Amino acid sequence: MRFDPLRHHRGPIRLQGYDYSSEGSYFVTMCTKGREGLLGEIVGHEMRLSEVGEIVKQYWLDLPDHFCNVTINEYQVMPNHVHGVVVIWNHRRDLINQIPTGVRNEYFVVQTDFPSMKNPKQTLGKIIRHFKGKATKKIHDAGFCGFAWQPRFHDHIIRDEEDLVRIREYIRENPLNWATDDENP
Repeated sequence: MRFDPLRHHRGPIRLQGYDYSSEGSYFVTMCTKGREGLLGEIVGHEMRLSEVGEIVKQYWLDLPDHFCNVTINEYQVMPNHVHGVVVIWNHRRDLINQIPTGVRNEYFVVQTDFPSMKNPKQTLGKIIRHFKGKATKKIHDAGFCGFAWQPRFHDHIIRDEEDLVRIREYIRENPLNWATDDENP
């Protein structure tokens, strides 16, 4: 079959014109390649992580250690995908603790344990690429050489508290609804 750019072109899936380094909360979903259930299994409405799933969980929770303007909110590792809420802040967490020097608009910065970054302004795409890359390398190093992610990820910009509450509930209830989930092969 010949390549047809109109038929085979994957268009952008991000919101055009939106700055994905903006402060806010983002609901993301990342799937394993071919939607293979390598991350664990649902047993009695509860997710039991495989060794690969444990690695994915570890690297997901480690994201704030690598991005000082990122925190992780609700998340769920499922058999073939991961749901999570990523929060990007405009300020760096390692610069939050500032002590006034007594001179107008001048502060002494108290450093914390968080690593500094050359560019604290990170986009959602860079954060997810970092997560997928580091987790995949660790999974391969552990002997699971066939593991891969789908190249893209789904995102939703969380607009308000009501949206966040609905998404958190969806994430928490995902294992309960696995039998009827479209992601369940």
